[in-house]
Amino acid sequence: MILSVAAMFSFVTVNSFAQDSVADSIVADSVVADTVAVATAAVAIEDAVNPEVDVEGQPLHQIIKQKFLEGGAAWMAPVLLCLVLGLAIIIERVIYLNLATTNTTKLLASVEAALASGGIVAAQEICRNTRGPVASIFYQGLERYDEGIDVVEKTVVSYGSVQMGQMESGLSWIGLFISLAPMLGFMGTVVGMIEAFDSIQAMGDVSPVAVAGGIKVALLTTLAGLLAAVVLQLFYNYIVSKIDGLVISMEDASISLVDILTKYGKK
Repeated sequence: MILSVAAMFSFVTVNSFAQDSVADSIVADSVVADTVAVATAAVAIEDAVNPEVDVEGQPLHQIIKQKFLEGGAAWMAPVLLCLVLGLAIIIERVIYLNLATTNTTKLLASVEAALASGGIVAAQEICRNTRGPVASIFYQGLERYDEGIDVVEKTVVSYGSVQMGQMESGLSWIGLFISLAPMLGFMGTVVGMIEAFDSIQAMGDVSPVAVAGGIKVALLTTLAGLLAAVVLQLFYNYIVSKIDGLVISMEDASISLVDILTKYGKK
């Protein structure tokens, strides 16, 4: 009897251990399956939010190239040329205007200190070693100090107009490209519609297949022209606002310079 009870106890223990092992194996397999599912979902999300891949899985630059060719090089190339030339002028203007920006408060303090310590010559040296249109205006005004304050004021105003003209150089070309890009796009639209109606006339029937090509060219050229104009217009407005800020700074600094020279002459 004792042996029978021991054998039965051993069978129950082995069976319980086997069930526990199977349960652990099932849990482990479930964890592995969940991990694989999470990793797969993460990869899918990464592919979905990748800005360089569209919904069809094609790279963005390849899609742009394809649409450019579908729009026709005869009309898309001039629009692209307007965009490239406009951006080239914009980059040059932005660099020039950033280099032309001067801390007028610091410059006025340096000029005033130089006048107090070394006179007109020392003030001219400060302006000569400072970059920007404001320093150039100051230098021209100091050059004519011996002719009187009225002459200095007229010189500052006149040379300020010259500097403002230099800052606005190239804006007319940017404005031309802003107007020209959508015009070329609309011209491509007209040509595309003409091709569509020619296809209808040749087939003698209004078929979507016959007019789809011409309408597609029309829409693509219009889109390209409008996009180029929008990009150039944004940078154009930035440059204009930058110039306006520099002009206001030049005018305030010029008035302050005349006041400083007036006080210097009374000493």
